[in-house]
Amino acid sequence: MKVVIIEDEKPAARRLSRMLNEFDIEPIAMLHSVEESINWFHNNEHPDLLFLDIQLSDGLSFEIFEEIEVESSIIFTTAYDEYALKAFKLNSVDYLLKPIDSDELENAINQFKTLHLANSNVGLNFEQIKNLITPTQKEYKKRFTVKIGQHLKMISIESIECFYSENKGTHIHTTNNRSYLLEETLEQLEDKLAPEIFFRVSRKYFVNINSIKDIISYTNSRLKLILHSFNESEIIVSRERVKDFKNWID
Repeated sequence: MKVVIIEDEKPAARRLSRMLNEFDIEPIAMLHSVEESINWFHNNEHPDLLFLDIQLSDGLSFEIFEEIEVESSIIFTTAYDEYALKAFKLNSVDYLLKPIDSDELENAINQFKTLHLANSNVGLNFEQIKNLITPTQKEYKKRFTVKIGQHLKMISIESIECFYSENKGTHIHTTNNRSYLLEETLEQLEDKLAPEIFFRVSRKYFVNINSIKDIISYTNSRLKLILHSFNESEIIVSRERVKDFKNWID
């Protein structure tokens, strides 16, 4: 069986490859973007099966099918919610919800083998699925409002270096070296901040990737971050988050 993985997160692609190895399946290629995938399909024989992530680094994977008439069967890998997943069931498209479970992977492979042996063609309606999924893409906060005396001040997300917790309060620190008290907790910010811009490096800090001036090796396999203006205290990437942090900045 010839298998190709299309996944923009390289650690996730390697993990899926190792899981497939347990079923004696060796992927012939791991692709990480729409552009790379289109180029690969132009120059290689199409595999029997694709494991396909929906959201790639340079766009939705459906864009591949706008350029290439893919002849492979497809198993989607996705982190989308249940509403979007109903689209897959309606169109007889198999899927695996991230993080991928070994038993579910085995079931999906067996289902593919059954369909393949029966020469059954799975009816894919990519445009319909794309239209259902695209509106579910999350909107993140573009600004925060803080109270200063009797006044309210709006702070744009671009001007925030970091969020930090101190003395049981949550604070915003801005690029012009000012700090403001915020009503939300760091936990409440988890779903409000764009994950490609902000990363929670520890229990006390969310940092803006554009505000990182320097990254220094620190004790116990941790990392110390230097931001452009923040100097209230040391920002340390906790040891258990170092790996994810490195993937985030890569």
